[in-house]
Amino acid sequence: MRTFFTTAAIALLATGVLADGHRTEAPEGAKVYIISPEDGATVSNPVTIVFGLDGMGVAPAGTDVDDTGHHHLLINTDPSGIDMNEALPATDQIVHFGGGQTQVTKELPSGTHSIQLLLGDLNHIPHDPPVMSEAISITVE
Repeated sequence: MRTFFTTAAIALLATGVLADGHRTEAPEGAKVYIISPEDGATVSNPVTIVFGLDGMGVAPAGTDVDDTGHHHLLINTDPSGIDMNEALPATDQIVHFGGGQTQVTKELPSGTHSIQLLLGDLNHIPHDPPVMSEAISITVE
């Protein structure tokens, strides 16, 4: 019985189900950015947002490969209110792309929106230091 529990615990740790609370180090010079739309653009629904990444690779959530992560799209969200030591919550304003997606086509309400990318590690925790794009502003007609 003891062997079963030990084996089960090892399996959980190996799959990343249990986060150990530490942040994954980001490679020096890693940069995430929004390819399109451009800052200040006026767009119509549905809006296609294309993600860019330099100095790292994209891997689905739960994939433990050095120098990789997956995208999170911050919509009208001030990153100073995000606890960078915890897994990012999945909300309407923090959209997860745990499958390794590099773009999204999404309906947004009419009006002006701030959008920004934040890379998360295998457990959705931002890297250290955070790999985060500049916020851009778009207007949806």
